[in-house]
Parts: sequence; structure tokens; C-alpha cells
Amino acid sequence: MPNLDKFDIAILRILQEDARATNVEIAERVNLSPSPCLRRIRNLEKSGVLRGYRADIDRKQVGLGLTVFVEIKVGRHSQENARLQQEALLAIPEVVSCFLISGSADFLAEVVVADLAAYETLLTETLLALPGVADIRSNFAIRTIKTGGTLKLPEPQ
Repeated sequence: MPNLDKFDIAILRILQEDARATNVEIAERVNLSPSPCLRRIRNLEKSGVLRGYRADIDRKQVGLGLTVFVEIKVGRHSQENARLQQEALLAIPEVVSCFLISGSADFLAEVVVADLAAYETLLTETLLALPGVADIRSNFAIRTIKTGGTLKLPEPQ
């Protein structure tokens, strides 16, 4: 983990709030001149702390009204099976986030689709065809309470 100082943390907080903030705006808010501020942002990008910038799109407004949390259990545990499962899940565009978990399932995938018919197609034609799948359980979101929240960043050391 890179050693983040108070300027780095302040820059990250600003970018979490508004990824479209200009370098000059950020520099003013953290009390740096624009050149050192931009250098710090580039270093945060290069080190992988700052992974990218993206738009926060309202799923329903673009016709993606169903969110499903899918628990996937694999039949035989091995590094090769886990690798194949991960590669397959990464290739499915409807999977917007995915985790290797402990408990009754091995993977937890967040799937976003238009409706129940679209999920049925994804389930039967794609998810059930994943390598080594022993069981799939689907949990449907009733209402979205919070998505894309900002991280509670640590205080600078």
C-alpha cells in the first residue's frame, strides 16, 4: 500500500465526490499549486490507488430494472476450477461486481438486467453453463438503498 499523506487523501476525497473536478479546482481545495497536484493525481493513478473514472448511471433510467445477487457454488474445489470460474464471470457483462466468498457459496455475483425474463435467459443459458457449477441461488433486490458509496478513507499518517 502506498504511503498516502494528507494531500493524497484530500485529493481522493474530492475525486470521490466529483470525478469531473478539474485539476485547478482540486489544487485550490487542497492548497497546492496545479503542477504538484497533477503530479500527485498521476502518481495515484500509476500506483493503482486511483483505478479510473466513471459515470454513475441510473440503472432504471436505462432500462436495467432488476438487480440479482447470485450465490454460485462450485462442485470440486481446485485452483484451476476457481480460475476458470473467475475468468468466466469476468466475461459476463451483466455481472457488475463479483466476490470470492466464504460460507455456503463460493462466489457472490451482482447481476443487473432489464427484467425477470432477461435474468431467466442469463441464468439458463450462461450462469448454469459456467464450469463446475454445482448450485446457484438467486436473491432479488426489492429496492436499492445505496450503491456506489464513497469509501471512508483513513486519516493520513
